[in-house]
Amino acid sequence: MNKINTLKTLLLTTVIILFSNEIFAQNGNITVNEDDKLTKVIEIKKDLNKENTDFNKYKIQIFSGSLAAAEKEKSKFINSYEKWSCELVYETPNYKVWIGRFRSRLEADRALIEIQKKFPSAFIFKPKKDKD
Repeated sequence: MNKINTLKTLLLTTVIILFSNEIFAQNGNITVNEDDKLTKVIEIKKDLNKENTDFNKYKIQIFSGSLAAAEKEKSKFINSYEKWSCELVYETPNYKVWIGRFRSRLEADRALIEIQKKFPSAFIFKPKKDKD
């Protein structure tokens, strides 16, 4: 009988210890005071990100040369790949064919591996910001 009382006491003690966290739990509200200037800065940053400027993206160049040859390479690329955008750009004295707008170098590297199968001279670059 003594063992049964000891087991009951041990079991009751264990249950009380396990549920004691619930007994002492606290509920409360948190108030965050945010400066209006911070909200304005966040909105400005969102607007800048929407513009999605090219100078902070990676691109792949597959060709540089005459206009006729550049148009031919662009057409060849468009017929081979659909998942990346392709643009023809003039930078004195050559026309260039640029591919994609990759957010990270890793993303550009993955695309480059696939693109170099048909365009072996392709390479990654990051466009320079225009000087105003």
